[in-house]
Amino acid sequence: MADSLLNLKGVGPALVEKLARLEVHGIDDLLFLLPLRYEDHRTLSSIARLQAGEERSLQVRVVHCGEVSGGRGRKRFEALVQDASGQARLVWFHYRSAWLPKLVQPGRELLVHGVARRFAGQVELLHPQIEAADRPFVPHILPVYPLTEGISQTQMRRLCQQAVALQADRLQSHLPATLRQTRQLLPLASAIRQLHQPDPASDLDALQYQCSPAHRTLIYEEFFYLQLGLGLRRRGQCALPGRAFQVSHRYTRALVALLPFKMTTAQRRVLGEIKRDLMAPAPMQRLLQGDVGSGKTLVALMAALVVIENACQAAVVAPTEILAEQHYRQFVFYLQQLGLRCALLTGSTRARERRTLLQQLQDGQIHLLVGTHALFQPEVQFADLGLVVIDEQHRFGVQQRNLLRKKGRQPDVLVMTATPIPRTLSMTLYGDLALSVIDELPAGRQPIRTRIVFENKREQLYSFIEEKLRQGRQVYCVYPLVEESQKLDLTAATDACELLQRRFSPFRLALLHGQLPSADKDQVMCRFQAGDIDLLVATTVVEVGIDVPNASLMMIEHAERFGLAQLHQLRGRVGRGQHQSYCFLLPSPGCGAEARQRLQVIETHSDGFRIAEADLQLRGPGEFLGTRQAGLDQLRVANLLRDQPLLELARQDAFDFLAEHDILQPQFLPLRQRLQQLWGQRLELANVG
Repeated sequence: MADSLLNLKGVGPALVEKLARLEVHGIDDLLFLLPLRYEDHRTLSSIARLQAGEERSLQVRVVHCGEVSGGRGRKRFEALVQDASGQARLVWFHYRSAWLPKLVQPGRELLVHGVARRFAGQVELLHPQIEAADRPFVPHILPVYPLTEGISQTQMRRLCQQAVALQADRLQSHLPATLRQTRQLLPLASAIRQLHQPDPASDLDALQYQCSPAHRTLIYEEFFYLQLGLGLRRRGQCALPGRAFQVSHRYTRALVALLPFKMTTAQRRVLGEIKRDLMAPAPMQRLLQGDVGSGKTLVALMAALVVIENACQAAVVAPTEILAEQHYRQFVFYLQQLGLRCALLTGSTRARERRTLLQQLQDGQIHLLVGTHALFQPEVQFADLGLVVIDEQHRFGVQQRNLLRKKGRQPDVLVMTATPIPRTLSMTLYGDLALSVIDELPAGRQPIRTRIVFENKREQLYSFIEEKLRQGRQVYCVYPLVEESQKLDLTAATDACELLQRRFSPFRLALLHGQLPSADKDQVMCRFQAGDIDLLVATTVVEVGIDVPNASLMMIEHAERFGLAQLHQLRGRVGRGQHQSYCFLLPSPGCGAEARQRLQVIETHSDGFRIAEADLQLRGPGEFLGTRQAGLDQLRVANLLRDQPLLELARQDAFDFLAEHDILQPQFLPLRQRLQQLWGQRLELANVG
C-alpha cells in the first residue's frame, strides 16, 4: 500500500506501533500530524546578548567538555563553549547518550539552540539542541511535533519530511473552485508543505497561533466537510414525505385555560417555531434546549396536542422509569380534563395491563403514550403515530430513535435536553437539527443560593441542614461513588449514609444509587416525593427527572469530581417550590486551585448556557462531552473553541452549496467520495434525528 508507514526509511513494525499511539496509521496521517509549535532558527545571536528565558540560536566553539558526577550516582554532561562575545555552559542532566561525547568535542564548531538562564553568574543552556556546524548556517523555522514514548523529536521530523516528499503533492482539494477562490484558500498540497517546511519569511506568530493561511485552509476544509455531511442529513430529512398538520387550537387553548400560571415569552416563541414545523409538509427534526425548570415538558405537551387535534397519536420517551412516571402524572392530570387518554408503558408494566394497553394503542384509543425504552419493542404498534418526543436525548442512540420513528409514517421528531450545549458544539453535534432554546425561567422562581463550603465549615453546614429539616424541608446529599474505592479517596455514598444517619437522627434517611434494582429505586423515590424521607443520600441518579418541590437544599460532596454542566443539572433538583433553596459544594480537602476555579463558576453563575461555555473553555470538547462524538473525531486540525468564526463561515458555505447544487451530479463525484470517506455509514442515517 502506498500509504503504508513501512514505505518510509527507518520504519519497522515496532515504530509503527509507537506511531499508532498518536493516531498515525499511514503516511497521510503523518501529513496531518501538524506541529504543536515552531522554533525560530532564522538568526544567530551572540552569547553576550542572551537574556534569561530567551530562546535563541548560537554558533559556538567547544572549549572543553566531559561528564560530571552528581548526587546519588547520577551523571550530567557539560560543555564550556564560546564565541567572539563570551562564554556559556551547555548542560545535559541524566546523561546516558553515547552520541553526545562523539559530537561535542574540544575545538568543534556547533550550532546550538535553546533557552538561556543564568546560574552562578554564568549563562547556561539546559538540554539544548545541537548539530555540527560543518556547513554554512541556513536560516529556518523548525517544527516541533507531538511525541510519544520511544520517538524523539529528531526522528519525528525526519518521518514527517519523508512523508511530505513522498505524498504531499498527491493531495488534492475537492472543494468547489469558486469557494477556494472566494475564501482565499491555498492548494491543499501547498498548505501541508508550508506547515511542515515553513518558509523563513513566514509570519512566525501566525504559525504559532495556528492562524496562518495554511492553517486556515486545513481548518476550513475540515469544517466544510463536517457541515456538508450535517447538511446532507438535514436535506435527507426535509426531502421525506411528511404530513402538514392543521392547528385548530381545539385542545391547546383549552390546556392554556387550565394552567395555573402563564406561559413565558420564551415558551410561546419556541412553541410557535414547533407549530410552524408541524404545519410544514416535511417531517420536523428539532432540538429543544432549555435550562432546568424552564418548562420544556409543557411545550412538548402542547406540540402533542396539535398532533392529537389531527387525529394522530404522540409518544414521549424518557430514559428512566422515574422520569417517565413523572411525565405521565403531569400529562394525565391535564389530558383527563380534555377528554383524552394518556398511558404509561415501562419495563415494570404488568403483563395483563401491557396486553390491554398495546391493543388499545393499536386501535387508536390511546392518544398519548409515555414510556421508557420499552416503547422500542416490536410489539408496540400505533394506529397512527404523528409525533415522537425524546426527553434527555443524549441518553438514547441514533438507532433507537430510528426504531421509534419507523412505528409511524415519517412522524415529526422533537428531541429535548436540559443539558446546556454551547452554540459551537450545537452547530457541530446537532447541525442537522433545527434548534429552539427556552432561555427564560417561569416568573416567581427564586434563584438558588450556591456556596462553596470547605471542610473546616462542615459542622456549621450540618447545623444549617438540621435547622431546615426541623422546618419540614427535605435535603439531597449527593456523592460521586456508591462504595469505597481504593484508587479514589472519596467518601462513598453507602458509608456516608451511615455517618449521616447518626448525625441527623431521628430524621429519616435513605440511600439511592444506580446499582439498586429498578423496583427499589422507584420505591425510594416515591417515598421521598411523598415526604416519607427527610434526607436522601444519592449518587448522580438524581441528576435527571426528579421533581420534589419540598426539597430545598442540596449538598454535593467532592464537587470537583463533577463537570460544571452536571453540577448545574444536579442543582436544578432544588428550587422547585415556594421556599428559598440552597446548594452547597463541598470540595475534597486536597482540591487544587484549578478545580476551585471551576467550582467558583457554579457559585457565581446560574445561567446554564454561560456555565456550559465556561465548562467547555476549561475542559475542552472531548472531556466536556465525555465521549467521542460523530463529527468531532474528524477534526485533526480545527479547534472548536479557537476557530468558531471559521466554523460559522464553513457552515454557511456548506448549506448554501447544497441549496444551489445537486451533489449527485458527476462533477461532484470526488467531493462525494471524500465526504463518504469522512462520514462513512453515518450518512446512511440521514432520516434519523
